[in-house]
Amino acid sequence: MPSEQVPKNIPEGKPKRKEYVNSLNQSILDRIVATKRGEVREAVPRLAEYRDIARQADAPRGFAAALRRPGEVRLLAEVKRRSPSAGDIRPGADPVEVARAYERGGAAALSVLTDREYFAGDLQFLRAVRSAVAVPVIRKDFLIDPVQVWEARAAGADAVLLIVRILPQPLLEELHALAMELGMDALVEAHTAEELDRALDAGATLVGVNNRDLDTFVTDLDLCVRLAPRVPAHVTYVGESGIRTAADVDRLGAAGVDAILVGESLMRQPDVRSAAAALAGRPKSGARGG
Repeated sequence: MPSEQVPKNIPEGKPKRKEYVNSLNQSILDRIVATKRGEVREAVPRLAEYRDIARQADAPRGFAAALRRPGEVRLLAEVKRRSPSAGDIRPGADPVEVARAYERGGAAALSVLTDREYFAGDLQFLRAVRSAVAVPVIRKDFLIDPVQVWEARAAGADAVLLIVRILPQPLLEELHALAMELGMDALVEAHTAEELDRALDAGATLVGVNNRDLDTFVTDLDLCVRLAPRVPAHVTYVGESGIRTAADVDRLGAAGVDAILVGESLMRQPDVRSAAAALAGRPKSGARGG
């Protein structure tokens, strides 16, 4: 991500300058969460509307069930136009066109970015994709409030992403319980052993380990391999980020990973369907104990 330029029109005075420098030192994740707080404030007045729509919506499709099949690593393919770390990936891509290509390529489920400011996504993308495909769809965003879970279900989401790093334990448990109450699955994402333990303590039976550090956006593909022994056998385990080749998938399958979340490397390919097909259905040769 390019470094930010300090504007020339910073008002004089040490306190103002110090505040600006502190804002520059915020991690990308800090800035995203701050943006989400503003979005939550705007969404709260519509909570009753979301609840009404959610209660009348079609039942969720089985997202977690789609990500687990004996002997096979399942593909969770992501519709992702850009990211803070990579910049533009496939600007202007038609989410429905991409989603249909993923489905034809063998993806078991789809992930749709709904964050606008940092990922060029939109909640409308999720609505359109959910209507265009038969596989289950997860809302990929930074959820920090129950209103966003209701909003996701009202938009047709079959599952939501919950990121342990940005959620205090009571809130993580509350959002997880709400997703379950609404019939959705929740992919609970961790990046460290401690976060993984917190996900399991919250009752998660669908967990993902993000190989990308959301504070620095540095990726370590070995991370989900190292943490695999900590994931009980009954829990569906998803490896996220940094997965590019069939050899990468086979490596994770040998560690007992049940599914992989792949976005950027697929979205950069000219033929999205063929790219998905190259990663879908690879063998899961390893097993986790416990």
